[in-house]
Amino acid sequence: MSALAAPFVEGLARHELRYQSCTACGHAQTLARYACAACGSAQLEWKTASGRATVHSATVVSRAPSDEFRALAPYTLVLATLDEGPRLMAHAEPGMRIGDRVAAGFFTHAGRVLVRFARAPDWPN
Repeated sequence: MSALAAPFVEGLARHELRYQSCTACGHAQTLARYACAACGSAQLEWKTASGRATVHSATVVSRAPSDEFRALAPYTLVLATLDEGPRLMAHAEPGMRIGDRVAAGFFTHAGRVLVRFARAPDWPN
């Protein structure tokens, strides 16, 4: 784990979704960077997301890209837009569709904590 990504990975261990927020322009990003992707400022802080999101895209992985994930196949991956703004790719319940409202959950696989989104039927779409 790189020092740059440590706050994100440590958040996963605590079952939290962390993201960087630029104090200069307010841009939110999930990929850890040394500077804001929107304005270039180095004034970034880590925040904890609510875990609520909307599915932006979804796909089913039938052939795992490595032996590590073969036991999970077939599995669903989604690109979800967190309510705070940034997008995150993560595992999801089967049958996810674009526009579904979801909530982040967590599971451990191969010694790492990963995100798995589940439907959130009590939230408005």
